[in-house]
Amino acid sequence: MPLADAASEGASLDAFLPLAGSERWRARMAELAARMRSGTLAARAAQRRHALELTLARLSARRPATPAEQRLAALAGEAVALDAALEEEPRRRLRAMIQGGLEGAGTLVPLLHLLRTAATFRARGFEVRHDGLLFGASYDLLVRREHAVAEVACETLSAEAGRPVHKGVFAALVDRVNPELQTWLAAHPGRYVLKMTLPEGLAEPGGIAALHERIAAMLATEKRHHSEADVLLKLDPLVLAGAQAAGALPERLRQQFGAEAHLAVTGDAQSGSVLVMAARAGQGNEVAAAAARHLRDAAWTRLTGRQPGILSLFLDDLDGAEWRDLCVSLELEGECRRFLTTEEAKRVVAVTCATRHEMLGLPGAAPEGELRFRNPSHPSAKSPGLEPAILSSV
Repeated sequence: MPLADAASEGASLDAFLPLAGSERWRARMAELAARMRSGTLAARAAQRRHALELTLARLSARRPATPAEQRLAALAGEAVALDAALEEEPRRRLRAMIQGGLEGAGTLVPLLHLLRTAATFRARGFEVRHDGLLFGASYDLLVRREHAVAEVACETLSAEAGRPVHKGVFAALVDRVNPELQTWLAAHPGRYVLKMTLPEGLAEPGGIAALHERIAAMLATEKRHHSEADVLLKLDPLVLAGAQAAGALPERLRQQFGAEAHLAVTGDAQSGSVLVMAARAGQGNEVAAAAARHLRDAAWTRLTGRQPGILSLFLDDLDGAEWRDLCVSLELEGECRRFLTTEEAKRVVAVTCATRHEMLGLPGAAPEGELRFRNPSHPSAKSPGLEPAILSSV
């Protein structure tokens, strides 16, 4: 998709904001700004989740744009062009989608994923029709090339669905426990790590209060160990050995505790003391498995079976290291290819997977802007017309 030039960025954004509703947009930005001012770990997590909306707000203020921001501005321009081409009812659906992304825990990612997917198909020589907006179809796009036709369903899934310990819930726990940690650390100068093993995970905010009470009680009674069926707490000196001692603290901690650990650092500025919270579940993350489950559901609910189906999955809330691990380990590829052998996948000619890295052209992005897996058993698997959209990228 071509990048917007500097002159068109501002025009696109000026036209995009009314689609969201100017008052609604200003209220959302004020809400997010208020959350950011708290400086808590939960606020930083929210900042990452809503980074695209916050970036659009910065761009609308005419600040210089990076290449990634230019890509985002180009997608805003796609929304404006689509809105102008739609009749009243489809336009209402589009604007409802935009406005829904500005409420509660919603984001603009599903909209941006739809717009990017459509633009990608056009760049590959397909004619694209927005059947979801035009007719309320269960799928989103009908694409056509060289007499070959396919339905495309654009799906968005948070990586939290595959994490036994949710990042957002862990952030809220740290914010709640932090006052006790700072008080304890001031009375016990040094470097410590509070290791938390959660066999059943921590995926719901309702579990925060009980866990907070256990941590606070352990610190208050000067204990260094607490064990129950659903939690193991252990307070140890923080020791970083060898190569781990050379880099910045976050990098050193990640080396020691691994990619799946949830980490937070509390420090005492006067004494230079540090306490690290390191949480792990009783089992590893299953983001790829969660993606496969989501694809199975989408195959039946989003595709009609009348045309070959393409499932375009956007995995959100993934950092660069997690995305790299999913690709390098072939875990995501394995789950997608296993899905394509199932009964549910009979309607599916191909699956594509992408993240914000591909959307914004960030380092570590998949070379073709997505990971793509073809279903070799589908009757249209060898269709020349569909080939640019279904040929496996790995």
